[in-house]
Amino acid sequence: MRIGIMGGTFDPIHYGHLLAAERVGEEAGLDEVWFMPANVPPHKRGQLNTAASHRLRMVELAIGDNPHFRVANNEVEKGGTSYTVDTMSEIVAKHPSDEFSYIVGTDMIMYLPKWYRIDDLVRIVTFIGVGRPGYELKLHELAPELQSRVKIVPMPLMEISSTHIRERCRNGQSIRYLLPDTVLDYIEVNRLYDV
Repeated sequence: MRIGIMGGTFDPIHYGHLLAAERVGEEAGLDEVWFMPANVPPHKRGQLNTAASHRLRMVELAIGDNPHFRVANNEVEKGGTSYTVDTMSEIVAKHPSDEFSYIVGTDMIMYLPKWYRIDDLVRIVTFIGVGRPGYELKLHELAPELQSRVKIVPMPLMEISSTHIRERCRNGQSIRYLLPDTVLDYIEVNRLYDV
């Protein structure tokens, strides 16, 4: 199978994530997209206030009605700081006959050379960049071995971010229509982003 991994904090997951996964799955010919919430990503240590168990549950609720989407709870189950290369090495070892791609926003593509053990990571996965309108991507500036492992999928403009959703919650503003109702209900019941 051809599988795309969409990693992230998903604090909370929203329609931008879901649309990107659907578009990438279709354009890149993937059989499945696995959503993998990070436990503690290295670049956000000390910044996450929402427990990993809540973020994982919101992903489960958001993707439950799509047969091509799955949850990969590897990093949450493992605990500690999450490094993509370690997690993907474990996943690839468990699924040796499958082909894996890692899905990132185009803004992250140019940062790939700074990723922990990127040379090891590009040997086991390809990268699919979700194109953002108005964002100039300079793939030619990447090393040739990295360029050859990156595919860009265009994405319609959708100005939704988890940060914006959390801010709206703190300000007592509506977040309806920014994320699935199942996730909205979960946020409200658990008072996740109240001040």
